[in-house]
Amino acid sequence: MSHLSTHVLDTTNGWPAAGVAVSLTDAAGVLVASGRTDADGRISSLGPDLLAPGEWTLSFATGAYWAALDTGTFHPRVTVTITVPETPGTTEGPDDPAPHLHVPLLLSPFAYSTYRGS
Repeated sequence: MSHLSTHVLDTTNGWPAAGVAVSLTDAAGVLVASGRTDADGRISSLGPDLLAPGEWTLSFATGAYWAALDTGTFHPRVTVTITVPETPGTTEGPDDPAPHLHVPLLLSPFAYSTYRGS
């Protein structure tokens, strides 16, 4: 089981993307949690304290963010699906029974990038 956080950075303007709505759904598509990025572009804890093994999907409402800046965008929503491993310690280390999963999103109006953060 794992703990999840995210961070959205507006790479076009060079600042954190504050106010981005983010939702978390399980493998069946059931909404588990939602929130908005803070002034630093972060959500320090999204969902339950521990995520069960399996697939989870983060959905970032990027269209509303760009609209608030009066900027057009090609990607009105960014969807990122991650896997929480069955075996504890397979992402962090053998002594970490509940690894922290961090999903950063680097965002511009016409492109995005994400990776497994720390």
